[in-house]
Amino acid sequence: MSDLPETSRTLDVWIDLANSPHPLLFAPVARRLEELGHRVLVTARDHAQTVELARGIWPQLTVVGGESPAGRLGKARSLRDRIGALRAWASKRRPDVALSHNSYAQIVAARTLGMPIVTGMDFEHQPANHLAFRLATLVLLPEAFPEGIARRRGATKRKVWRYPGLKEAIYLGDFEPDPHVLAELGLKRSDERALVVARTPPARALYHRFGNPLFIEALRVVSQQPGVESVVLARHPEQVSELTQMNLPNCTIPSAAIDSRSLLYEADLLIGAGGTMTREAALIGIPTFTLFAGQPPAVDRWLEDRGLLKRLTSAEQLATIERRDRDPRPIDELRTSGREARDLFARAVLTVGGAS
Repeated sequence: MSDLPETSRTLDVWIDLANSPHPLLFAPVARRLEELGHRVLVTARDHAQTVELARGIWPQLTVVGGESPAGRLGKARSLRDRIGALRAWASKRRPDVALSHNSYAQIVAARTLGMPIVTGMDFEHQPANHLAFRLATLVLLPEAFPEGIARRRGATKRKVWRYPGLKEAIYLGDFEPDPHVLAELGLKRSDERALVVARTPPARALYHRFGNPLFIEALRVVSQQPGVESVVLARHPEQVSELTQMNLPNCTIPSAAIDSRSLLYEADLLIGAGGTMTREAALIGIPTFTLFAGQPPAVDRWLEDRGLLKRLTSAEQLATIERRDRDPRPIDELRTSGREARDLFARAVLTVGGAS
């Protein structure tokens, strides 16, 4: 696009993927940077489905670090070890700029090497924002992120760039719906049966240190309806095991990563216990419930204000599920909606990397 800086040299841009949504988020940004003549280097943490999803986009990525252990002390040690490993990796390759969505290990490693840092974030209640915002060169925030909280966390006015809408819009149109996604799960689309997709709680996240019994109640209510088929997308192997042991009728629990966007495009309803997939479904135009048990993020309230997201307070709200009464948003419309935010990410990288 014309508003991106002209480049006087080629940059090596280091993208670190710390969580499952990050491969999809940064794929369009990486392609845009490569279209402009820059090189992209990718590291990824072997956490949830992050590496599995990322290898389909960057087969030559470097895996650094693994699953986050339970407990604060274990998490701190894991973070320390990953910082050291990323610092060693970056010391050899000397990238020009670091880019992530609050990869704390990358941010600390890059800062110790004197590297400019661009980070995005959209959850204001994450405790580690104090660290990431203070160390970053530029902080990219959605328009809904509360300004006062950003300032208190160290994101000063001069280092904050705002993008319109939500980060999920950057990549939601970056695919073609796969008509075979249900067949791969052993399912078939039917006018007589509604399809419900559910996303488990972020059980290991620091900001979500408690259970969510409403999620299990909701699954039981959904699975007992003969006219409903459900697919539950778990975050971690132990969640797959626990859900499988529940023997819920009419319920499929994939054990590997799937094309979640294509699945959402087929769904009649999404039940999300927090996180990115809830917002993806809402933006796609699928009826969406959230039952996130922590402090609701401003980006969810942004969706609620626009009638795209509803809060689930009782499993009885799901007592009667029917086929959706509208089609998802057209793919071309989804593609267009995220271009401005995508180019803002690219422009931030080029600006702090000194390519103009």
